[in-house]
Amino acid sequence: MGFDGSEIDSLLSGAVAGGTFDGVVAMALDRDGVLYQGAAGDAAPHAMFRNASMTKALTTTGALQLLERGLLRLGQTVESVLPEFGRLQVLEGFDGEQPILRPPASKATIGQLMTHTSGLGYGFLDERLLRYSRAVGLPDVLSGKRASLSAPLLHDPGTVWEYGTSTDWLGLVVERISGQTLGAHLAEHVCEPLGMIDSTFHPTAEQRSRLMPLQMRAADGSLQPAEIEMPAEPEWDAGGHGSYGTARDYGRFIRAWLNDGELDGRRVLDGGTVAAAFEDHIEGIPLPGVMRSFIPELSNDVPASPVPEGWGLGFHLVRAGLPGMRSAGSGNWAGIFNTYFWIDRAAGIGGLLMTQVLPFYDARIVDALIAFETAVYTQVGAPAPGARIGSPTAVARPTSSPS
Repeated sequence: MGFDGSEIDSLLSGAVAGGTFDGVVAMALDRDGVLYQGAAGDAAPHAMFRNASMTKALTTTGALQLLERGLLRLGQTVESVLPEFGRLQVLEGFDGEQPILRPPASKATIGQLMTHTSGLGYGFLDERLLRYSRAVGLPDVLSGKRASLSAPLLHDPGTVWEYGTSTDWLGLVVERISGQTLGAHLAEHVCEPLGMIDSTFHPTAEQRSRLMPLQMRAADGSLQPAEIEMPAEPEWDAGGHGSYGTARDYGRFIRAWLNDGELDGRRVLDGGTVAAAFEDHIEGIPLPGVMRSFIPELSNDVPASPVPEGWGLGFHLVRAGLPGMRSAGSGNWAGIFNTYFWIDRAAGIGGLLMTQVLPFYDARIVDALIAFETAVYTQVGAPAPGARIGSPTAVARPTSSPS
């Protein structure tokens, strides 16, 4: 029996009619191909999206390839590749309006960049860093200015999970080791082998003509044109948030991870590396409860997850299965413009839902995401027996940021 997408078609078109989004593309995939692809509203199947923090998994893949080649090690210090990283200090607090900085107690490693335990953060998620940035005139990471990466650490490396610019620095590591820009390196070693024909850090005029417009949820619940836009000519290829692409492209990326690093005869990662990326690498370092947003135009608060969580190499992990949905051990993340994906290697199922709406963690879009994933697993079967009981709210846990 084939996959019947009529229920999902109705779900998406109903969400558009109800004002959840003006346009959306959704896909469900297994190891062998596309189970479902649908577009509704103003979005066409070939629409381009700002991937935002969904870029992080692409950048991490490029870094993992360098590990496989012996050019990097997880325990290697970032400073050994990027001496400029060694100049970053820890923001201890403030003396009046004067920031108090101190040297970190240890040196951050490549592995800590991949797991967001390097000590780096985002200003919109941390009041201290936001205050610091405003006090010294530090540009926001969304500005496209490389100076934004000079922000101090918020914690000693290896002590706290903090979502931030770690993957932007990881992208700079890839550039320094490879001798290529991040975009060029990923194009050659990830996107071209996987047939991701529209994935780029620098969209062409034709690709920009297919780019979904950004919208903002107004106080009355309607969608209005957003005043925020990604810079047309950023100063660097931002590994944490700077890529663009189609749902089709990202679906092929998901399928490569479902197939242990290979797609259509082209291998981008070894199976052992894929398995290691989905292991919890931060055991003993808890993820935060509620993730507070200090710039409500960018993100809503993200509630605490009732499901045990972890963090692999580039992916948030759910350590308990969700009834009728993804399995324990699945990886996922999202982008600040309300784009979401998951990779369930146990069940061999992945999916993504792409739109372009601010602020992040929009309640209506999260509801549509949960309904979409539930409809997918209704057709393909629930996760394997023995999956621990969780809550659908964990589906939306993938927080994003100006990345």
